[in-house]
Amino acid sequence: MAAAGSWSSLRGALCRLLLSLVVFSFACEACKQVIFNTPSKLNADKIVGRVNLKECLQSADFIQSSDPDFRVLEDGSVYTASAVVLSDEKRSFTIWLSDMKKQIQKKIPVLLEHQKKVLRKRHTKETVLRRSKRRWAPIPCSMQENSLGPFPLFLQQVQSDAAQNYTVFYSISGRGVDQEPLNLFFIEKDTGNLYCTRPVDREEYDIFDLIAYASTADGYSADLPLPLPIRVEDENDNHPLFTEQIYNFEVPESSKLGSTVGVVCATDKDEPDTMHTRLKYSILEQKPRSPGIFSVHPSTGAITLVSQYLDREVADKYTLVMKVQDMDGQFFGLMTTAACVITVADSNDNAPVFKQKAYRAEVEENKYNVEILRLPIEDKDLINSANWRANFTILKGNENGHFKITTDKETNEGILCVVKPLNYEENRQVVLEIGVSNEAPFTRDTALRTTMNRVPVTVYVKDQDEGPECSPAAQYVQIKENSAVGSMTDGYKAYDPETRSNRGIRYKKLHDPKGWITIDEISGSFKTSKILDRESATPRNEVYNVTVLAIDQDGRSCTGTLVVNIEDVNDNAPAILQDYLVICKPKMGYTDISAIDPDEPIHGAPFYFSLADTSSEINKIWTLKKVNETAARLSYQKNAELKEYSIPITVKDRAGQSATKTLRVNLCDCTHPSQCVATSRSAGASLGKWAILAILLGIALLSSVLLTLVCGVVGARTKKGFSEDLAQQNLIISNTEAPGDDKVCSANGCMTHTVNNCSFGGTMGSGMKNGGQETIEMVKGGHHTLDSCRGHHHHTLDSCRGGHVEMDNSRYMYSEWHNFTQPRLHEDSIRGHTG
Repeated sequence: MAAAGSWSSLRGALCRLLLSLVVFSFACEACKQVIFNTPSKLNADKIVGRVNLKECLQSADFIQSSDPDFRVLEDGSVYTASAVVLSDEKRSFTIWLSDMKKQIQKKIPVLLEHQKKVLRKRHTKETVLRRSKRRWAPIPCSMQENSLGPFPLFLQQVQSDAAQNYTVFYSISGRGVDQEPLNLFFIEKDTGNLYCTRPVDREEYDIFDLIAYASTADGYSADLPLPLPIRVEDENDNHPLFTEQIYNFEVPESSKLGSTVGVVCATDKDEPDTMHTRLKYSILEQKPRSPGIFSVHPSTGAITLVSQYLDREVADKYTLVMKVQDMDGQFFGLMTTAACVITVADSNDNAPVFKQKAYRAEVEENKYNVEILRLPIEDKDLINSANWRANFTILKGNENGHFKITTDKETNEGILCVVKPLNYEENRQVVLEIGVSNEAPFTRDTALRTTMNRVPVTVYVKDQDEGPECSPAAQYVQIKENSAVGSMTDGYKAYDPETRSNRGIRYKKLHDPKGWITIDEISGSFKTSKILDRESATPRNEVYNVTVLAIDQDGRSCTGTLVVNIEDVNDNAPAILQDYLVICKPKMGYTDISAIDPDEPIHGAPFYFSLADTSSEINKIWTLKKVNETAARLSYQKNAELKEYSIPITVKDRAGQSATKTLRVNLCDCTHPSQCVATSRSAGASLGKWAILAILLGIALLSSVLLTLVCGVVGARTKKGFSEDLAQQNLIISNTEAPGDDKVCSANGCMTHTVNNCSFGGTMGSGMKNGGQETIEMVKGGHHTLDSCRGHHHHTLDSCRGGHVEMDNSRYMYSEWHNFTQPRLHEDSIRGHTG
């Protein structure tokens, strides 16, 4: 069995060696062979010797022995992995050194020799080999650190071959002699004996490089200066020290097995890569002691979790006494301790739990925004953390939204409130199911995870004596548009929630936007006070709302809305939107017109367009063609004359309601309709100036006529005196000097009057505006007046002549002349605008 086990180990080593050879496919370099003299039997875990690995490969990060019976440490120490018996005198194996990053591999051959002692007699004739005197050469020398003496402590003797022929004196120099530390070493001048005067600390001075001199009495150098290194052998005189006296780590309580908590580290001032600095970590004590939860790696100092019993609610803090010891942890090694405080961080591993299995609460009906119940819970997690703070949810029973539940941030209780009034007559009790969870998610394994904690809450509704109830708040009625005044229909109905009856309830209208409705105080029915027009309702094409107040016998009230849906009738004809259109010929061959109907769509589109004029001129030039349900296309023939047309168009809705509108269509020679509009405006402005000039000329002529009349009258009175009987005669208006008819029409259609041979005439109509009428009244012994209807002004002839005029009492009217001339003057003005 032992042989089988050894063969298995050897086979595993060979496999690992082959794997290494595959990874490193390049040639391996061999370092200097190392030979160890060993006894024939080696026990397990015994040191064989030490190999200088850095001399072979400084950057080696992988060390492997080809022989499984031997293991190699990082410092080059070779140990036996099991008991080894050297049956032969020699045994060899190879140490493989690899640098994975640089892909370099080297090997160190190791030879183990076992030499048997052979005792033989010396022949009498053989010469005896005697040790010869050491010549002047570097002599290896060392001294023990912290040596106890006695001092001065002899180290060695230095001699020169020149002493055989000369008297030689010895001296030394260097650190420890004539450099700090001074006078540590001295040499006897005559004998060359080297001494140390006091103990040395290796951690302060690990080597002294002295130089020895040999000289004759006359100062002649008998030999070259001799380098004399003195190495201080290390002693395990330094305790390993932790980098910190107290380590503080934190670990979540939900951590898994093997999780790293933290790493402790220690240092040792003794010589590196020796047993004096080989440290081993361990845990001396854990508080609280039971159970053991933590473990430390002996070489790295990594603290890991080795138990599932980490629970913050049981212990939220652990204190470990950490120990580090050199000499690889052997009992005689030096040790130091440090404290490690591990705080257990809270995880949400405890679900909140209600303190009772069921709750009950009461609330009066119609009350809302009131607190009715507080639900306390228990949670073992850390207070005021997300693992402790609760979230409450109403799982069942709140389908109508009467309740709301929140969390008290101070006490972590659930606060149940009523946010929507409850009705005792509809539901006397409500059963809610309330659940609670935490803000943070649950962290335990799925197998241990529990469902949300739930509790039933029964809410009892207390009855109240209530006023009338307007339910539903909005009640709908329908009436046709244009119904006769006084038409009656069902109105608003409220009821007593206790008796479910509407007896004793009176109704009053609070708001009626257009005053169309009157409500019967007893029954709540309504009748129309005006004819309803759906198109004038606000908002248009929607319902008409009337606010109603219902009052019971105790004066308690409620309000509701009576929604009147006005049913549309076809009482509006479609209307064409356009009035004036411009078509640029020949660039535009048509223009589109559209119409709208304020009635419902069922009484509206599609519209039917047609030419209403039966004249052949319009029908030959213009045609209409349907574009869509609300528009038509007006087109013209190519031979149409450029001018403005008045085209009557009839539009009819689907029910036959129609209307006719005359469109002014300007067929213009242009590239854009705006050009014709601008030209038309410019022409209008020009014609207006000529009209104003004509009016001003008329005013001027009228003024000259009046002035001539006044001058004639004044001249007649100054040149010739009339007898009293003659003065009583009537003035005769004539167009000649001889007596004639009262009225004479001139060739230009203007009336002419003559007074005392002083002619007075002209186109007085040209001085009149807006069809005004002027009348000249000539009264004997009275005033001459000019009454003007235009502007309601009153003028007197006296203001022109400064006095009275004696006239005949006969009266002649100017209105007849005005009636004759005004229409013709208006026609001339129109021809001036169009010409």
